[in-house]
Amino acid sequence: MSAAEVNRVRARQRELGIPESFEWVAETAPTLKAAVEQAGLSVRAHPLMVLGRDVPTPDVSKVADGVELRTVGPDDPVLPSALAVPHLAFADPGTGVGVAGVRELAEAVRGSAGDGTVERSAARIRAGLTCVAAAVADGRALCAGQHQPVGKVSEIVGVGTLPTARRRGLGLAVTAALVSDARSRGVETLFLSAGDDDVARIYARLGFRFVATALIAEPAE
Repeated sequence: MSAAEVNRVRARQRELGIPESFEWVAETAPTLKAAVEQAGLSVRAHPLMVLGRDVPTPDVSKVADGVELRTVGPDDPVLPSALAVPHLAFADPGTGVGVAGVRELAEAVRGSAGDGTVERSAARIRAGLTCVAAAVADGRALCAGQHQPVGKVSEIVGVGTLPTARRRGLGLAVTAALVSDARSRGVETLFLSAGDDDVARIYARLGFRFVATALIAEPAE
């Protein structure tokens, strides 16, 4: 694909009102990175990891004191915070304790009220297209993530911990809960893209192994 072809796709994305974004595996399309960069997009690399079928399902009974680990139903009052908390996490990337806490989470929940996000996610949960898991304390999600099953395959996405609640093993626990749920649905292949190498090491503790590099291209901010 050339830079001109990338720009034609971007134009079509704008016409459709969808994000100007490309995602691919570096090892299977080694020339695409140069084309999208020439087209003016910024490219980020993420470890692509897979959980082998032979890896035991992780124990989900252990979680930090005062925290409940659970899958979130479509009518669960925790759902709005479970959808909001990863955005706060990704705005402050890394594994160290950050600044954003419960006040910022409450503001994010209020800010998304009425925009249809919760309703769309609830509909996907009811349809079996999405599973949301969360580590919950005092009626709010301190960490949450999702997996998106399609037949025997599912991708774990959007696992994020409230920055002030990091270093408590919540991301690992939520990921373990997602793995457990996926396998209960008959999923055989689970994969994810880690934020960076430090995050990848956390997933490796559950048995995920590096298989390739996921590249994501978006307009530079």
